Amino acid sequence: MADSWRARKPPRMLDATALFDYALKSLAARGLSISELRLKLQRRAAEPGDIDQVIVKLKEYGYLNDAQLAENFAAARRDNEGFGKSRVIRDLRRRRVAPAVAENAVAKAYEGVDETAAIEQYLGRKYRNKNLKELLSEDKNLASAYRRLVYAGFSSGASIRVLKRYAAGADELETLEEEIPPDAAGPVNSDD
Repeated sequence: MADSWRARKPPRMLDATALFDYALKSLAARGLSISELRLKLQRRAAEPGDIDQVIVKLKEYGYLNDAQLAENFAAARRDNEGFGKSRVIRDLRRRRVAPAVAENAVAKAYEGVDETAAIEQYLGRKYRNKNLKELLSEDKNLASAYRRLVYAGFSSGASIRVLKRYAAGADELETLEEEIPPDAAGPVNSDD
């Protein structure tokens, strides 16, 4: 605590061998995209030319593969969090995965997934122990549920169709649909 006033010491710059070891440790801790790893290595490389050599070697050994990372990530987000396609694509782009790779991985992961059933499951998890018809009868709760679904990556049309099952006022959400672009909708709650 006494040293907190001091400026942080810059990280030690690494030669090619140490940079490769650092890359392996980074990948062991968390799956990284090529672009994420490149950014991480740029901060530590003594010689910028070593970065490409390390990345090529990691690709050759099969430790670095954006397509595989994106497929695993998309499947995990679908199965564990129950998110929709657009949320997973948005998250992959944040992880610096190429848009085409992200879209292909998400298309593969969501092949055969019924979006309506996924929305029902998502609502069931997020509003467990609550009577949805009663809760969504209030306009503010209905709008909140709609924003939550859009942020979770579900299409607005499918979200509205599901919400219509619980609240008559869901028809009015179509006007809200134009106001909230999916990428601009922030987290509704920390558990999203």
